[in-house]
Amino acid sequence: MQRTKVKELLAGAEEGKEVLLKGWVRTKRGNKYVTFIAVNDGSTIHNLQVVAEADKFSEEALKDVTTGAAVAITGELVASQGKGQAFEVQATRIEVLGKADPETYPLQKKAHSLEFLREIAHLRFRTNTFGAVFRVRNTLAFAVHKFFNEKGFVYMHTPIVTASDAEGAGEMFRVTTLDPINPPRNEDGSVNYAEDFFGKATNLTVSGQLEGELAAMAFSDIYTFGPTFRAENSNTTRHLAEFWMIEPEMAFYDLQMNADLAEEFIKYIIRYALENNRDDIAFLGQRLEEEDKSKPQQDRQEMSLLEKLEFVVNNDFERVTYTEAIEILVNSNHYKKKKFQYEVSWGVDLQSEHERYLVEKHFKKPVIVTDYPKDIKAFYMRLNDDGKTVAAMDILAPGIGEIVGGSQREERLEILVERMKGVGIHEEDLWWYLDTRRFGGCPHAGFGLGFERMVQFVTGMGNIRDVIPFPRTPQNAEF
Repeated sequence: MQRTKVKELLAGAEEGKEVLLKGWVRTKRGNKYVTFIAVNDGSTIHNLQVVAEADKFSEEALKDVTTGAAVAITGELVASQGKGQAFEVQATRIEVLGKADPETYPLQKKAHSLEFLREIAHLRFRTNTFGAVFRVRNTLAFAVHKFFNEKGFVYMHTPIVTASDAEGAGEMFRVTTLDPINPPRNEDGSVNYAEDFFGKATNLTVSGQLEGELAAMAFSDIYTFGPTFRAENSNTTRHLAEFWMIEPEMAFYDLQMNADLAEEFIKYIIRYALENNRDDIAFLGQRLEEEDKSKPQQDRQEMSLLEKLEFVVNNDFERVTYTEAIEILVNSNHYKKKKFQYEVSWGVDLQSEHERYLVEKHFKKPVIVTDYPKDIKAFYMRLNDDGKTVAAMDILAPGIGEIVGGSQREERLEILVERMKGVGIHEEDLWWYLDTRRFGGCPHAGFGLGFERMVQFVTGMGNIRDVIPFPRTPQNAEF
């Protein structure tokens, strides 16, 4: 008999028929007449109740049907007589495919902290919370490809190993085959990377943007969606050493068109998740509401998770310049009462507390901030006519701050070269990038969206380590 997934069985399409389900036991309870077994196979947040009557199954026959065990169950799908589920399976055969010792199985019927579950990340998928989170992550990933495919974008795979540093930050993971104890050295004592595998110093990529720009100069509209890496020694709820980025690049786009596309994109993928994972999001919303009850009144969420997501989908994002944003912050009571930890003045990079104030306190909706000072932004961003700012944009979201960073790219060769010199990048290191300005260059723009931060936003999870299957952070590369 062919297996039917729990999600399909709960929809009732097989009512009155003999069915085969396979999954893992969540709970078992009962009395001397009947045993109730809750089974989940990951296809839905909901469990399917299996009824095993004592005249068919002895206590001995069910002794290995414990929490965590993998089972195959045959029986009739019938309308449930109890509360909490529309359908249940009246079992005729139960086979234990994989035992789970109840004395050592770490996931029991009780609340486990997220910190504890990170320590057993190989098992946390089996909990309701992480089942919901990763089903939503799956849906969002599919929606990313669906959105760009519908718009005729070309999906481009950019290098994971690269010799360039797109951000100019220098915080990169080295890729090498050289002996770590006795590497070959030049006469001045520096490491001789000419003898390395690639013949030069290489790193794990921090961004696929520069290579994406090359492709946009041929295909017009492209996007990348892949892993990126930052070697920042940062142990916060917002940072990972390995994470996924979505980076579209569009020829013949200006900053306004770039912002419009980014807003449309965000709304599309959130709407898709709401349509396809509503039960998961509702469950995560209930979890947030329970969490909120332990917080002071002023720190509680004004909207439920579902309300917040629907509000974002149904309302235009606020748009302000960086200069306007600084004025708002400086004139705020928050600033006047010295509640900001970091200084606010024109020219400083906005910190998370500033971004969240703009989004959560002032505008109470997502905000697109544009035209940042050139000195705090990357060399490739187009210099504005004022000579002080660049055509950059960041999209700020409630709860997490920056979720998208982008810009119109500098297409003017002479200005780009000067900007590179200003930050110490040699022309010969990016000769291929400059060629796109020499040969048929055009105005173009793009942005990057941190996928984990988007998953955080949609699921309401407070720590970014809980929205990626196996988080990579300082001193942690387990699993």
